[in-house]
Amino acid sequence: MTHAFTLAMSNIAWSPAERLEAYAILNEAGFTGLEIAPALFFPDAEDAFLPDAASIARALAETDAAGLALVSMQSLLFGVAGAALFEGPEARAVFERAMHRAIALAGRLGIANLVFGSPQQRRVPEGMAMEQALAEGAEVFRRLGDAAAAAGTRIAIEANPAAYGTNFCTTLDAALAFIAQVGHPAIAAHLDLGAMHMNGDFAGVPARLPDLAPRLSHVHVSEPQLAPAPADPALLAPILKGLSAAGYARAVSVEMKRAPDGLGAVRRAVAGLVAARDMMETAHA
Repeated sequence: MTHAFTLAMSNIAWSPAERLEAYAILNEAGFTGLEIAPALFFPDAEDAFLPDAASIARALAETDAAGLALVSMQSLLFGVAGAALFEGPEARAVFERAMHRAIALAGRLGIANLVFGSPQQRRVPEGMAMEQALAEGAEVFRRLGDAAAAAGTRIAIEANPAAYGTNFCTTLDAALAFIAQVGHPAIAAHLDLGAMHMNGDFAGVPARLPDLAPRLSHVHVSEPQLAPAPADPALLAPILKGLSAAGYARAVSVEMKRAPDGLGAVRRAVAGLVAARDMMETAHA
């Protein structure tokens, strides 16, 4: 079975010093996508969201040499103090400014997707009704959607389970309902497999893909608490088959924290995703 999706991995899985070897591992396995956390992609920048032209040129020369295109950005609010979506006008203004900087950087780098996770910064405070939070959040994301569309990118809303310290869009269905409420073409859906595991929804993913896949802007191959992924390529194969059958043509990206053995874990993760891809033909979707 042919597939149109791009194999990718997030740079949170290695240290900046390991990046060139990590890129080589991805390249050798046929990966063509790289997802970045700006602070790790521009580790020497005074502000990773405002890198100078020379820093951008150096970083892109390295990824280009490895045949890797930047497909997504995450950690959008990393290092930003005082940003919160629902903690009053001042915190919301900080939140919006930080999101605008991330959108602008995506525009400069030609990155077509931004993953909005940030569980702590989107927590609904005690005393605020969820209906009010959804309405206020939708207003903010319509504005951010306009900025994203102008920059040639999209914001993918990630479901963050309650275990990550949030109470807003903790499930895929809640995230999809919020996206529908926003109603903006640049605010799209994200499938995080680690969240599906944590919420007990993983087994049902393949059956949902005919309807879900056309709405997705990005997919994370992840495990609970960002442990090495995929833990079991055989469980991932039916999901990849479903994505392929539904015509999903964007990135399928491994997202995991740096493991103690660093690049050894990167090699195993890359091999795991390739194995799952190779199993697609025999998988029962």
